[in-house]
Parts: sequence; C-alpha cells; structure tokens
Amino acid sequence: MTPTLIQRDDGPVTRARDWAEIQERMLVPLYEAVYERLEVRAGTRVLGLGCGSGLALVLAATRGARVTGVDSDTERLALARERLGAAREHGPGTLLPADRIADAALADAAEEPGRSPYDLITAFQPIGSAARDASGLTPALRTAIPLAGRGTPVVLAGWGPPERCATDAVLRVAGRLTDRLRKDGWHPAHRDDLEDVAARAGLEPDGSGRVACPFGYADQDSAVRGLLSTGVFDGAIGATDRRQVEKEIGEALHPHLRRDGTVWMPNVFRYLIARTR
Repeated sequence: MTPTLIQRDDGPVTRARDWAEIQERMLVPLYEAVYERLEVRAGTRVLGLGCGSGLALVLAATRGARVTGVDSDTERLALARERLGAAREHGPGTLLPADRIADAALADAAEEPGRSPYDLITAFQPIGSAARDASGLTPALRTAIPLAGRGTPVVLAGWGPPERCATDAVLRVAGRLTDRLRKDGWHPAHRDDLEDVAARAGLEPDGSGRVACPFGYADQDSAVRGLLSTGVFDGAIGATDRRQVEKEIGEALHPHLRRDGTVWMPNVFRYLIARTR
C-alpha cells in the first residue's frame, strides 16, 4: 500500500492543525475497513468519540450515514465543522465539545422519535499512543453507551503489536525522555488493551481485525513535524526541550529513510468491535 506523503515544511502543509489532519489521513484504511465490515450506509447513525478533524465522519457521511462527533480539542473540532460543511451534500452532521455528548444525543433523538440516537459508536483515536490514554477513554464511553440501544456496536482502535509497527521505535523516544522525570509519555501497546477498555465500559467483545496503515513522509523534517503534531511527545518536550526531542526523533527515523529521501514506516492497527448490553 502506498502511504500518503506529507509535504516539505515550505510546501502547503504549514499549520499545526494541518499536520494533525494528515496524520488522521494515514488511518483511512482503518476507517474504511470498519465501515465496510459493519455495513455503514444511508440511514446509519454514527457517533464519533474524539472525532479530531472529522475525516472519519466525512467518510461515513459519504456512505449516507448521519454523523455526530465530539472532541475536547476546539481547534480540531472547528476543522471538522469545515470538513462536514464542505461535504454537506452527503447529509447533515452535528459537532460538539466532548462534555456535551448528552446534548448531541437529545438533538439526534429528536430527529426521529422512538429510535435509538445511534447505530454505531466509534473511538478511532488509537489506544497505545500515550500513558493512560486507555483509561482516559473510559469516561467518554460510559457517557455515550447509555445513548445507544442494546447490541449497538462500539468500535475501539489501537496500535498493533510492536513488531508489526515500524513507528514503535520512534514512539519509544517519548517514553525514554518522559521516564527521566516520570511524566506521562508513550507506552507500548499490549495485546489486551482494547479488551480491557471494553470490559471497564461494560461492553461485550464481538470480533476484531487488523489493518495496514503505513505512515509516509516526503522527508525527515516533515516526519519529525508530523509526529510532533500527534501530541504523543508533549510530555517529552516538557521533560527536556523541543530541540532535544526533535534530535532524538530524527535519529530514530534513520532506519526508515529511503534512497529518495522519503520516510516510510509500515504499521498495523487493530480494532475491536464490542456491543452494548
């Protein structure tokens, strides 16, 4: 699979939100695999937790789904509104701050009284990127799950096994630097991370899958900038400084440099389908 390449810093991608947006684009194979498996189509009501810049919602909307997204990042939420506005012909969408999930459900339920507000809940932000990110998802799930009917699928996503993710070695930089001051940083993905989150949220596992999502960058500088935009390295920057983090990320990227100067890192992501009880 050919990865999406982020352009050089002097190219069209210059704002921090642009880098974060393209990081999401690299997970498109994951979004599409889930939607295909769960037969998302016209009439499907989708709630996206941590919807980010809204790319996954737009892809669902193009299939005819009615989409709702919530996120705690106001800048990315604004970008999601722009995206859904541009895709308006595919159907309406609702976007609200993460603490207003219940408000979103009331509005969606009013559209079709007597029907559960959502047919599918997704949490595509991969678990296994930062310390305690799995536990941080649990409160959002506990708020969202009562809004769906019994047996509604809830999709959780996470990094695959370290040996199947080339980016793993680069993310270890965050863990190594933050460990010096015992600050939150990256931690390796564990086999049962997704199942553990599902159990804490009171969900019943009902299948899983793996999807190849390679990360590609036009050059090393673009790779460093793109990886920093994920937020995984924020704790490392606080523990040391940005220049040191950039230096160590660059060194970790050397094995993934190709002869033409591009950076290519094959990765596998895992998703779990769980159902409400």
